[in-house]
This record gives sequence, structure tokens and C-alpha cells, in this order.
Amino acid sequence: MERRRWLALLLLIASAPRVGAQYEKYSFRGFPEAELMPLQSAYAYALEQYEGENWRESIRYLEASLRLHRLLQDSEAHCHKECAGSEKLGTGPLFTELAKGSPSPSELLLKSDSFAELEGSAGCGENASGVTPGEGLQDQEMEYFGLVLQRASCLRRCKSNLPVFQLTYPPTETLRDFQRRTPYQYLHYALFKANKVEKAVSAAHTFLQKNPKHEMTQKYLNYYKTMVDVDEYLVDLEAQPYETVFVRAVKLYNSGDFRSSIADMEHALSKYYEAYENCLAGCEGSYEVSEFKDFYPAIADRFVVVLQCKVDCEVDLTPNVGGYFVEKFVATMYHYLQFAYYKLNDIKNAVQSVASYMLFDPGDEVMQQNLVYYRFYRERWHLEEEDFNPRPEALRYHNWTSTQKKLLEFARQYLQPDDEVRTWETEM
Repeated sequence: MERRRWLALLLLIASAPRVGAQYEKYSFRGFPEAELMPLQSAYAYALEQYEGENWRESIRYLEASLRLHRLLQDSEAHCHKECAGSEKLGTGPLFTELAKGSPSPSELLLKSDSFAELEGSAGCGENASGVTPGEGLQDQEMEYFGLVLQRASCLRRCKSNLPVFQLTYPPTETLRDFQRRTPYQYLHYALFKANKVEKAVSAAHTFLQKNPKHEMTQKYLNYYKTMVDVDEYLVDLEAQPYETVFVRAVKLYNSGDFRSSIADMEHALSKYYEAYENCLAGCEGSYEVSEFKDFYPAIADRFVVVLQCKVDCEVDLTPNVGGYFVEKFVATMYHYLQFAYYKLNDIKNAVQSVASYMLFDPGDEVMQQNLVYYRFYRERWHLEEEDFNPRPEALRYHNWTSTQKKLLEFARQYLQPDDEVRTWETEM
């Protein structure tokens, strides 16, 4: 089963078309002042023109809204990086223990024997053990909120210097439309009606990359195929940089050029982690306050919404190759690296790639056997015990994503509406 899955992926990638550049006229640093407008206004006007069948005007503002959304994303990521400081993903003191494999404060919370004990220690008075609630935690709380205040101050300064943040922030539903690539559903049809079939193909393909089961758009794309030779226009206009590099790395692997494949796959990994951090940054944007709440319930309410968004980043960044999403994408990259390094007799890097892969798929019997094989011949290859550890960035990413999922599950289980916490929006 596992070998068939890898073979299928190789065959799909071998036939994948070249992906063109995206947003050719877009520039984060040089965004034209004349084009600045609230994203919601541009998008709403585009849809209004669409309903009125003013196709060219609709196209103009749909494309403008896509650029504005990209500007907002890039601006959020810029300020996130500027203000992350030592708290950059996996490098700051809050996550040092995660990198070591030790439990973080969040994980310690999740390892409580029961929520009843946690609830007892968080209430008023003393709990069953006689310990005063909050004892020993106040200093830690002050330290954490001190970091929050520093981060907030930095973000305020950073955003005050970027034009996009001087505009009205778009509502959640609008941002969700762009996340789902809904604008491309309108754009491809408007382009078709404006006799721009080639561009309609690219827009329809871009929408289908995230919505492969959308039958109506697939029917339109099939119809476009009867009008033009579509192969060169099957371009994902929203493709992440790592997607193209990943596809090239697998092609090189399949051709036996393992050294070049490794270089590209390592680059794809680096670009993926960068895109992941940018996605996390996008989850920390502005939001609407619809009701008054007590301090901690208000914090929990916002935190869980942000947490859900961050958990979704892993899925949102999964590439679609040949109509199929690459499952366990990060693990897949380490899988290719392991075999490529082995082919070049770079056993230390091969072993670390195996250990990294096993973080994400510990039940893989083939990889388990590979690990046994490497351990059996460890003296021949001069391997030390530390060589069998996962790579640091893989361990950080695994522990980070795992802890986020555990915290979200904790919130789902215990933060009920009568606790004054509205948990999250389930529609995705």
C-alpha cells in the first residue's frame, strides 16, 4: 500500500504542468497608493458588478481585491517577523522545552489526571491537596503577560507604518472567502464572458486546486478545454513557492539525480516552514468584538478562534499535485530526503531524516525496518546515538502542531458556552 502511494505520487508529478509566476504586477513594498482601498469595499463592488454582468469592471475589482488580500497577508507576516524577536517559532524560551522534547506549560496542563483536578485548583479557596490555587503561578503569569504587552506594542508600531492597516479591516467572512479561493470562482466565469478564455482556465484551475470536488467549476474547465489548448494555462495563481520546488525535487529524484533532488527538497522544506510561520501570523490579525466578557473568558474566546486558525494552517498549506492533496506533506519531504541521502551514502543525514519522518508517521513499518537496519550497522557508518535524533526543525514543528491540536481538543471538551466562552466557528 505504501509503495503504491509513493509510485502514484511520482506518476502524478511527472505529468504535472509547469506553474507560472503569480501576481506579476504585485509588489509588497511598491504597492501603488492609487490602488489602496478597503478589501471589503473592492470585493463587494466586484460582486455587485458581477451580478450586473459588467464583466470587465468585475474582473478589474476581483483582481484588485486579490492583490489587496495578498498585501494584507504580506503585511501581517512582515509585522509578525519584525515583532517575533526571540519568540520566533521554536526558538524562544517559551518553546525551548518543546525542542528538547520536554513538556511545555501547555502540555503539563494537558497531562493533568482530570479536568476536575484542574478545575479544583483553579477555583476559589484550597483544593483537595491543600494547595492555594494559583500559588507559584502569579510570577509566571506576569512574565507571560509582560511578553504579550511587548509584542502588542511592537505590532502597533509596525502596523502604524503600513498603509494597508490604515484601512478598514475586512470582516471574518470575507477573509474566509479568500482562504477558500472563492473570488476565483467568480473570476473565471467573468473572464470567460469577457472572451479571455486562457485567463479563465488559470482562474478555474486555481479555484479547483483547493476545491477539487466542485463539480460546476470542473464542468466549466472541461468546456474551456474544447475551446483552447489548456495545458500551458493550467497555472495555480496562488501556488506557494515551496510547491514548485517540491515538484521539481521529486522529478529529480525520479530521474536519479539525487544530489540536485536533495538541494531542492531542503529548499522546499525551508520555504514550507516559512510559509507556515506566515500562516500563523495571518491568524493573529484584527477581529470583531461583538460582546462584553470577563477578562479570562474574553482571552480564551479569542485564543481558541486563533488556535483553530493555526491548526488549519497545516491543511491549508498542503499542496495539490495532479488533483490529489499530498498527505502528511512534511513527512513526505523527509521520506524523499532519507532515500536520497542514502543513495549518496550520506548515512548520518539519512538517519536523521528517518527519525524526523517517524515523528509524523511512527507506525510506518518500512521506516521502522530502515531504522533497525541503520542501528544494526551503526559501527560501520560511525553513527553516534545523537545521530538517531530527529532534526531540530522537525521536532519543533511536530511538537508545536501537536500541542496546538491538544489544546484545541482541550477547549472543545471543557470550554462550554455556559463558561462564557464561545469556542470556534465549525464551518470550514
